[in-house]
Amino acid sequence: MNGQAAATRYESLDAIRGVAVMGILAMNIVAFALPMSAYFNPAAGGAPGTSDLATWAFNFVFVDSKMRGLFSVLFGASTLLVIQSAEASGRSAAGTHYARMFWLGLFGLAHYYLFWFGDILSLYAACGLLLFLFRGLSIRALLIWAGAFLFVSLLFLGSTWLSIAMLDTGGLPPETAAAMGQQMAEFNAMMGPNSPTYAADVAHFLGSYREIAGTRMGPDAAEPLVQVMLFLWESMALMLIGMALFKSRMLTGEWSPERYTKWATACFAIAAPVLAWMAWHSAQTGFATMTVFGTSLVFSTPFDILMTVGWAALIMLLIQTRASAAVRARLAATGRMAFTNYLVTTIVMTTIFYGYGLGLFGSVGRAGLYLFCFGMWAAMLFWSKPWLARFYYGPLEWLWRSLSRFSLQPMRKGAAVQ
Repeated sequence: MNGQAAATRYESLDAIRGVAVMGILAMNIVAFALPMSAYFNPAAGGAPGTSDLATWAFNFVFVDSKMRGLFSVLFGASTLLVIQSAEASGRSAAGTHYARMFWLGLFGLAHYYLFWFGDILSLYAACGLLLFLFRGLSIRALLIWAGAFLFVSLLFLGSTWLSIAMLDTGGLPPETAAAMGQQMAEFNAMMGPNSPTYAADVAHFLGSYREIAGTRMGPDAAEPLVQVMLFLWESMALMLIGMALFKSRMLTGEWSPERYTKWATACFAIAAPVLAWMAWHSAQTGFATMTVFGTSLVFSTPFDILMTVGWAALIMLLIQTRASAAVRARLAATGRMAFTNYLVTTIVMTTIFYGYGLGLFGSVGRAGLYLFCFGMWAAMLFWSKPWLARFYYGPLEWLWRSLSRFSLQPMRKGAAVQ
């Protein structure tokens, strides 16, 4: 298959990746602009106003974890596509894959230490070390393995929730409770209402670059490893689902509109009411620490994944039946440059909100943060297509490809692609 045919065949995959890289900002924007405690708990800085509460509820039900989930699903699908392309071209599939994961891991660590604590690339690279082993499995086997990884994730985080819940209700022996007291204080600061560290966190991110980066390079230097240990299991489940959906041809736009409609309707109909109830229950408890922990990281997870699949089906349906050729082209270009757009978003947002930039950290409410999302989405859609009209790859995609292949790849259109 020549390059033009491949691009046409997988335009839907590129387009949905474009939606995902824009969508992930809708959940990350809170972590860019507010303390991490506010990411989990809308009452972390005090009682939220009506608009902020409504924005939180909408995000909880439809956005948080779902857009990251969609990004992870598409990473699994794209990984399988790269492996298949390497095999078809006679290159070493293992060599191609592991070189890409090695450099992705280094990009991720640079992203974390130099720019932002919310990096997911190093986690994805760690998952990539395992993903290659699953490339030849059937759709059914991939889904079984995804279920196994999800079970481990729920067991791990669920047991943590149970231990902290027992501590909170006095259900642990005194010596155990004393040993876990510090852990409970940390959970209250990170996920509880009226976080005692909220003001200090705002002051920290309004500091200098040296102060902010110094924390990531010093006390929080091991955080990328902690993230791998905590979230590898769920991420692997999502990526294996992505491989299965790619093999089923769902993510390449080859299902009928009726099938996409059926899947989207079923997933949203099951997941949305349950997640809406969890949001209501969290509010009813005053956003208590253990309620927020349970609804954010444990009990919502299966329904988050179900809605992620529903989003994939709905987006593919809209791309197939509603989007004009011009819109599809813009989204596909944004998706082809997802790596660059993801990292550029970090630079733009940290410059806007951190103290070494415009210093808006902690001063914009949740509802107002969507204005920054709209602006960044417009920028992605505006610049990606003209760039790819002149160049084969986005700038960071080109760098990643060149490093992974140990040779400079052609960049400007007109040169031969290797």
